[in-house]
This record gives sequence, C-alpha cells and structure tokens, in this order.
Amino acid sequence: MSALMEAVRAGRTAEVVGLLDGLTDAERRAFLPELKDLRKELRTAPWGHPSRHAYSTLHAAGAACETGAAAAVSWIAGSDMRWSQSSAALLIHILGDRDASWLADVTHRLAGRPASAGVSYELMAGLVRLSGCPVPTTETYVQAWVSHIGQLWQLGDTLFERLRRDPHLAELMAALFETNDVAGPMEWSSAENVDGWVDAIARLTVEGALDRKRTVDACVARLLRGGSTLDQRAFLRVVKGLALTREEEREHIADWLALASDAVPTVASYAQAVLGSLALDGELTPRRLAEMSDAVLFRSEKKLVRAQLVLLGKVLARDASAAADVLPALAFAFGHTDTEVQERALKLVERHVKKVDSSEVRAELAAAADQLVPVLRARAVETLGAAPVTSTSTVYEEVLPPAPEPVRLAPAPESAVELAEEVGALLATEGDVPTFERVLDGLVRHAYRDHKTLVEALEPVVARRWWHSDDPEYARRADDHFSRTHRAFGSAEYGLDLLLATLQDKVRTVTLHEGMQDGHRSRTCGHSALSRAFDARVWEVAYRLRAEPLPFLLSTPSWSTGLLEPDELVDRLDTYRRLGARVSSADFAQALLRVRRGDRAAAAAAAERASSLGTTEGVRLARWLTSESPTLPLSRRRASGPRVLLEFGELLDVQEDFPAEFRTLGQPVTVYGNNWYCYHWNRDMQRHWLAILPERRELIAARIVRDVSAVALDGTRGAAAVLPLLAESDGAPGEATHLCLAYGLGARHPEDRLAAVDALLVLAARGQLDGDRLGTDLGQLVRSGAVKPSRLAESMRTGAATGANTSIWGILRHTLSALLADLDGDIKPAQARGLGDLLAVAAECAERCGARGELPHLAQTADRTGSSRLVTQARRLRSALVAGVAA
Repeated sequence: MSALMEAVRAGRTAEVVGLLDGLTDAERRAFLPELKDLRKELRTAPWGHPSRHAYSTLHAAGAACETGAAAAVSWIAGSDMRWSQSSAALLIHILGDRDASWLADVTHRLAGRPASAGVSYELMAGLVRLSGCPVPTTETYVQAWVSHIGQLWQLGDTLFERLRRDPHLAELMAALFETNDVAGPMEWSSAENVDGWVDAIARLTVEGALDRKRTVDACVARLLRGGSTLDQRAFLRVVKGLALTREEEREHIADWLALASDAVPTVASYAQAVLGSLALDGELTPRRLAEMSDAVLFRSEKKLVRAQLVLLGKVLARDASAAADVLPALAFAFGHTDTEVQERALKLVERHVKKVDSSEVRAELAAAADQLVPVLRARAVETLGAAPVTSTSTVYEEVLPPAPEPVRLAPAPESAVELAEEVGALLATEGDVPTFERVLDGLVRHAYRDHKTLVEALEPVVARRWWHSDDPEYARRADDHFSRTHRAFGSAEYGLDLLLATLQDKVRTVTLHEGMQDGHRSRTCGHSALSRAFDARVWEVAYRLRAEPLPFLLSTPSWSTGLLEPDELVDRLDTYRRLGARVSSADFAQALLRVRRGDRAAAAAAAERASSLGTTEGVRLARWLTSESPTLPLSRRRASGPRVLLEFGELLDVQEDFPAEFRTLGQPVTVYGNNWYCYHWNRDMQRHWLAILPERRELIAARIVRDVSAVALDGTRGAAAVLPLLAESDGAPGEATHLCLAYGLGARHPEDRLAAVDALLVLAARGQLDGDRLGTDLGQLVRSGAVKPSRLAESMRTGAATGANTSIWGILRHTLSALLADLDGDIKPAQARGLGDLLAVAAECAERCGARGELPHLAQTADRTGSSRLVTQARRLRSALVAGVAA
C-alpha cells in the first residue's frame, strides 16, 4: 500500500494534503483507481464502523486527484459522502492551483447541482472569488446564499449591512425573486426581530442600492408566478414593506386582478384590498370591478367572497351608474355553495336593481336565480321576475359517491426476481394489505420451491437493511434484537424484516422457536389482542421457513379487505392434503377468521366439500362455516372525563378451538385495563388489524376508538386515516364504528376530518349509516366538550357539498335537538358561534333536500331577540322546515 493510501485509510488529512502538493495531474490520476475502490468498500461498511472515519480524507483526496471538471464535481457532490465531506476551506486550498477557467467550470457545475446535493455555499462562493467568474444565479446557489448570509449574525452587524457589502447584490437579488423555496431561510435569518429581509430590502431600495421600479416589478411578478404558500407569504411581506405608492398600484391593476383571481388566499386578499381602495377612490372602472368580481365570487374562500360583496355594496351605494356593469357579476354568487353568500348577493340585487333600466340585465339576473336555494328563489320570483318553482323541480334525490368496491388480490409473483422487486417496493413504502399479503405468500411459495434462488434474488434488496452484515458480532446483535422483541412488532415492515433475515440466515432457529412460543403478555394495551394475532402468524411463518417450509399460505385473502372465499380455502386444504403438508396452526386460525360466512348458501356448499376432505382441518372448517353468523358482543359506554369509550363483552366462538394468541380476540374489551405500555406507534398497522377480522369490524373499532378519540380531544394527527377502511370492511357497523366516526368528524386537523367524511359517505352509500345513532353520539360528544361544534360544522359542510344533504340532515337533526335543549339564558360567544355554524349547515341541507317538520327546541332559539348568527340561522332553519320546498 502506498503512503498516500495508507494516510487516506487512517484519516490523516494533513499528511494527505502534503503528499499531494507538487504532484502532476498524471501522478494524481494514478491514485484514482485505489481511491474509487476504497469508496466502494466504505459504501458497504456498517454505520459506525471505524473504517468510515476515512470518508472526510477520501473526499479531499478524490477532489484533488480528479482532473476533469465534471468528474471533480461528481466526486465532491457524491451522495455517499454528503455527511462526511471535507471543509470548504480545505477543498479551496486543494483546488487553488488549478486554471481559472477550470475553476469557473467547476463552480457553475456545482451550482447547477440540485439543492438536495448539499453543496457548501462557502465552497461555491470561495471558488467564485478564486476564479473571478460571474456569480451563479442558479436555484441551488441562491438558496444557499440566502441561508448563509442570514446566519452571519455572529459578526455583530445587521442583515442590511451584510447585504449592502455583498459585491454581487444586484445579480443575486434579481435571482432571489425567481428562486423557489427561499422563504424558510428568509423567515429565521437573523437574531434581531427588526433585522429581517423585508426591512433590509426596503432600506436598500430607499438607499438606491436596489432599483425601486425593478424591485417592485420583480416582487409582483414573483407573486404572479405562484409557488409554495410559504414563499408567497414571504414575498407578500416584501411587497407590503416597500409601501407602494398609489401610482405604483395603478401601474399593476392587471396584475392585482390576476392575483385576486388565482393567487393563494393571503395574496388574493391583499390584491383585493388594493383594488377595493382604487375602486372606492374612483380609480377602477365599473367594468374592471365587474371583471374582478367575476373571478373573486367564483372562489371557494368565503372570507374573500364576503369581502367582495361588501365592496360591491359600497361601490353601488356611492355610484348608481355602476349598477349596470356590477349587478350581473352578482349572478356568480347565486351559485355559491354557501347559502349565506347567496342571500347576501340577493339582498344587494334587491336593493340596487331599481337603478338599472336595461331589461337584459334584469333577464340575466332572473335566469341566474335558478341557482338559488328554494327559499331564496321564491324571493327572486317576486323581485326579479324569475321563473317560479314548478312541481317538477321540487323532487330531490340524494346522489352519493359510489362506495369503493373490494379488489381481487393478484397471485403472488411467478419469479423470484419479480418477488424481490415487490419486496423492495414494500420496504420503501410499507404498502397496503394486498401488497403485504402477496409478498408474504410469495416468500413462502418461493422458499418452498427453490430456497437458494430466492435468497440470491433478495440479496440486492436486503443489502442495506439494518440487520444485514457479514460481521459476526453485528449479526449476533441483530439476532439478539429479534430475540428481545419477540412479538413486539411496531410495524408490518418489521415483521417483513424478520422473514427476510430468516431467509438470509441472520436469525437463529432457537430465536424463531422462542418467538413462536413466547409472547410479551405482561406488556398489554388496548391493541394487544390484534397485534398478537398478527405477530403470531408472522413468527410461525418465519419458523416454518427455517424448519419446515410451507407450500403456500392458507390465509392469503381473496379480496383487498381481507376476506377469503370459502371455496378457495377448501381448494387450498385439498392441495395440502395431496402434498402431505402439515398445516400451520396460526395460518389456519387466520384463514378461519377471514373466510366469508355472510353468504350462507356459499358457506354451506363449501362446508360440504370441506367435510369430504377427511382431514381434521376440513372438518373444523365445515363446522365453522355452518355455525351461526357472527354476532356482536354486549357493550356498554364508559366515560373518562369528556372522552366516551366502549367496553365489549366476551365472544366464545372466537376462543373455542383457536390457538392461544388468537383467543384474546374474543376476550372482553375493557376501558380501565392494563394500558400502561403500547408499542403500536405505526398507524399503518391498523389496516392490517382490519384484515384480521374482515367480517367483524366492530371488534376492531372497539379497540381503536381511544386512538381515534385523540384526534378530537388531544389534537393528534393521523389516527382517523383508518376510518375509510373501517367503513369499507364487512360486518354490521354498530356503536363502536359510529363512535369512531363521531370523533373523526370533530378532529382538529383537516385531513383527519376529511377521512371521517369519506367514511361517512362510504357507509351512507352502502346503506349502513345509522344517522340517528351518529347524530346522538355527536350531540353527547359536543355537550361533553370532546368535539368542538365549529370543527363538526366544517365536516358536515364538506359532506353536504358532495350532495349528501339528506344524510347530513338526518344526522344533524339529532345533534341539534340535544344542543338546542341546553340553551338557556346567556350564551357564551364561542358556544353561539359554533352552534350557529352547525345551524347554517343544517339549514342549507334542509333547504336543498326539502326537509319538513319540527325540530325540538328550535323555536325558542329562533324567537330570541337580536341578529346574531345563532339566531339568524335558527330562523332560517325554521323557515326551511316550514316551507318544505325541495330543491
């Protein structure tokens, strides 16, 4: 080994630099093959291995020995050395003796790399100074410049002073307005509150270091170009900081119109305010104002729409001649999804339509009145001469989104190479139930057919897994880790790792046997019954891969929901009988829990075939298929503060003749059991739990209701994502399913509420939604404080927007009956606001679906004095229920 390579391997950077000084390009290139070999060697070294300390020195040596600009850049920005790079100062010293044109080429190539490459700004800026080349204005360079210059507060000066001293200020500032993802560094760039980018740009503009017109134009152009909300918010602050003059605002009228139409809400609101100010000062023509209104009233943001209606009202009150141009724009508001917006627009038309002499304008408004809800349309008949509501238009039919259909599982991949590709994809994404089950079955099948070929195909996939190493000590620690966890799988991916490690002989047989026999029964939580059933099957599969491979799995589902067709299970048992294969107990137990029993005719036919097999499993399957249909256990509610939970009784049929780890599925579900330890941090496991009992979703719902309640009570995120899958499962949806749904509808985060709405619509489309039960649950949870009415109103409004007005009204009439009964005396503002929102959604649904009748306790609220949202919407709902006119 040469002295240079010995120093590189030892990590002696100073010695390496000394050895490289004075060498010719040819002499340096001669070391490249050895350096590249060392680089390959370090890539496969386990994390934390002593040899990895050579990375920093290797990084510097390779940069010095690569004499081509492209090759040098590829080495410097290599992803495998990103976290162990040499310092920028060292690289600049090493490259300092190169030709200026070569350095310029390297500089611009480095700046052209994606920002994710992590190229040091100090390195790029140092090479710019060294080569004298023009400063790069690429996205990577500008982002790095913004981040770097904002972090130099240790120098004791301000960001403004640092920017003013920058010799490339004009070029980089011009590029700043065209660069994405710079808002983050701009936000936290300085330690002083007053020293930020907004203030610095404004002062540089006043001082003349930046041309004002060019800066203003660049800011507005950046807002027009769009981008992330964070970027838009940052550059909007810059625009505000420049304090535009009225002349500058007039120059950009067309831009403000475009921003009010299409920009993110914060930017659109600013553009709307500028245009509104111009309009009220008479500097925006009525035709331009109408053009603006056409765009803004089409937006979904109610705040923008309402602000536009207020603006139109002010303009019409000041200038009667503007009515002919402005009033037709209000026709867009007639079709808005919020009926309160419709009513405000109609009031404006009613107030100012007399100022218009044109019959064409009146006819246009009358035609647009067809979009109004029935109660408002009846008013438009009188004021605008709109066509009256006919009997043919009063028939309302609820249109629900189609319920998702279960998908047939494709067979396991035929070749080991295809299977390895699916394993790699599954490890990268954690996948879904069908993907996991296909891969699991594929591993079993190919291990049975040709174990050696399977192991070879999997080698590239598992080479970088945490448990894979040729170091005996590292392998011992990996086995010890599996041994200590036994069944404590925190994710399906971890279970897959056990199977792959078993195939690669990284887990001892004694560890697999112990894992199959022992469980962490002392560490229990509400999910333990579900996790033990899942883990027991995986541990048993792993053991059989080593000791007695199975030809295939009996429990692989037929459908994406986890259901297994009885005829398919009989066919599999028959194949086992012909092959003389021994059935795995956990695999067979899971197959029984998945087999479809809801179709009694198909179950009976399959039972007859199963009994004729003459095997113990065939007789057991026949008895299971002909037993009584699954029933729900007895349940009772228990309250823990504002949280309402369920307790379930015992299910004997899930305990009889099942392995010990599956019997817990039928044991009682208690609220105050031993819940002190829970390792189920991965939400993706819930979808696998649903596939354990695909015809008994209530048993799953009862065990996850505490998790789902946290999205409403504790503001956690993600636990409601399982609700659509719960709605797609089979089995009668009972108290637990609807309680989970109620918590999801009151979740803090929009994505959780949206998942709950999806689940609600699926249940409604399948004819399984119990609106009375759900509405009563929601009333109880709102009264206890577990669900905030404003959040619930957002969920209900989203559901109604899909066309499910009848279903939403069926829920809210029970919720509102309970909440309105509590109103007595003074009402707290927050309570009134949230309840007013719920009443608004209920009124809109009632108007659209033509609901009739009385709502208990509504009259006493509607008869209150005042014009608060609560009282106004109560009156509106009462009018809708009395009118009983369908959309």
